Amino acid sequence: MSVQRLSAELPARRLQVLADPAVRALATQGLVGLEKEALRVNPDGSVAATPHPSVLGSALTHPHITTDFSEALIELVTPALPDLQAVLDFLRDLHLFVDRQIGEERLWAASMPCLINGGAKIPLAQYGSSNAAQMKTVYRRGLGNRYGRVMQIIAGVHFNFSLPEGFWPLTQSELSTASGSEPATNADADRSDPAYALRVRDASYMGMVRNLQRLGWLVPYLFGASPAVCKSFVQDPKTDLESFDAKTFYYPFATSLRMGDIGYQNRQEEGTGLKANYDSLDAYTRSLTWAIRTPCPHYEPIGRKVNGRWEQLNDHVLQIENEYYSTVRPKQLTDWMEFPTLALRRRGIRYVELRSVDVNLYEPLGIELEQMRFLSLFMLYCLLLPSPTISPRERRWIDSNEVLAAHRGREPGLMLQRSDGPIALRAWGRQVLEAMEPLAALLDEELGGQATAALQAQQFKMAEPEATPSARILAEMRARGEGFAEFARRLTERHRDGFKRLELAPERLALFQRLADESRQRQAQIEAADDCDFDTFLARYFAQTEDQPVALGSPFAAAPASTASTGVSA
Repeated sequence: MSVQRLSAELPARRLQVLADPAVRALATQGLVGLEKEALRVNPDGSVAATPHPSVLGSALTHPHITTDFSEALIELVTPALPDLQAVLDFLRDLHLFVDRQIGEERLWAASMPCLINGGAKIPLAQYGSSNAAQMKTVYRRGLGNRYGRVMQIIAGVHFNFSLPEGFWPLTQSELSTASGSEPATNADADRSDPAYALRVRDASYMGMVRNLQRLGWLVPYLFGASPAVCKSFVQDPKTDLESFDAKTFYYPFATSLRMGDIGYQNRQEEGTGLKANYDSLDAYTRSLTWAIRTPCPHYEPIGRKVNGRWEQLNDHVLQIENEYYSTVRPKQLTDWMEFPTLALRRRGIRYVELRSVDVNLYEPLGIELEQMRFLSLFMLYCLLLPSPTISPRERRWIDSNEVLAAHRGREPGLMLQRSDGPIALRAWGRQVLEAMEPLAALLDEELGGQATAALQAQQFKMAEPEATPSARILAEMRARGEGFAEFARRLTERHRDGFKRLELAPERLALFQRLADESRQRQAQIEAADDCDFDTFLARYFAQTEDQPVALGSPFAAAPASTASTGVSA
């Protein structure tokens, strides 16, 4: 199938929908939440070997402070709010609270870790003695066995975006048309049925996901902040990375080595046959369900239970859905021990998670307000832009463009591949950003110029590559004669000093202390409620289907709708 020519311009009809003040107001009230990862490190920048501090609460059940792959990799989760400044303020307060509880340790300012002494030294995250806790740790042990532990402690910022539920009934007529991408419903559907608006919502979000993949190379170009990496991080002796100094690798025009092919994410599909299908929500969930149900000879030699210890949850293409790496994911909140794919099939898409954002070393919180304003505008643009399905040929182009932008994004004349042929990255970028101008202007009738200002800041970076974070990092390293570890350690200390000068409001401190206490109590409830051994627990977990709920009773009176409660989040 040929790939049709895609225009960067939004259809006039779609912009006209936003001329309605009610629709425009809803479009500016999208919910944004952040998940910010940060390594706990020692004063010298090495990965901390200490357990997750109990004073922070239970990493299994705390709604805002948890861990990712390692005990040392903290994940700070904000609530989803329409006020972007309020989201940043909450993230700041989480940083202040954590900083005061970790003694002489620091929160590393960069995405890429340093001073790594082999993967065996990286501690797996621990969540207690319950079956749910053991499942999380075994899953992480499996990741380490499959891809190496070093690759799992790269930090990032996940940007979660959704539109208010009231947006969909007001826009369903235009969003369900053929110009929107996939047919959301059949022509005879009852448009007054609330389920119709939900189907339009899901189809529109999947269209957004496809466009975020097509245009995803913009994110590392504009915001990539990992152009260099410590040599201790790179495990491949045949790497073609260049030496910046005795302890630092880099590419001269790199934007985001985190998003390049030095990690496991772009090797994952070799030999497994897995390709997630983004044609529709149904196709997406079915492709991931196939992967978690299908044995993979590539992972069979690892074994499952070896000498009494679980080495991975199973030897399938994916242990669980979260193992599949993607720059963007459709998401739904999960009930107790519910498959993420089943949550999507049962209740549709709640929000879209953009996962390609590097931690910005120059920002104490890793992200700043103007960037958040642009990303909100960009995701809304990708939702409104027509979005045909992705052919196998276009999928190859998307993957190639992503790596090229990550490794060589600032290279003069760098060419990417588009459906109408090769095009220079900066020329394509200028087209996309210019096409966003009418949308920004409409939104600014509510936002007072904020959307246009955020867009213009990115247009400047497209015109002047030296203004991008990646270029600034390399220029500063050269000017100061620093390798990457020294540079990142200096900014880590600067941010820590800044946190020490800030006061945490008493009411926010009381909230975090209460949440920590409650999370420890909830962990104890989970541990007390276990009614089977771990082997039986896993069998019950993987037996659930769309029609058959998981046969693991919740230890809570009301199952919490939070990724922290599922026991299987990545």
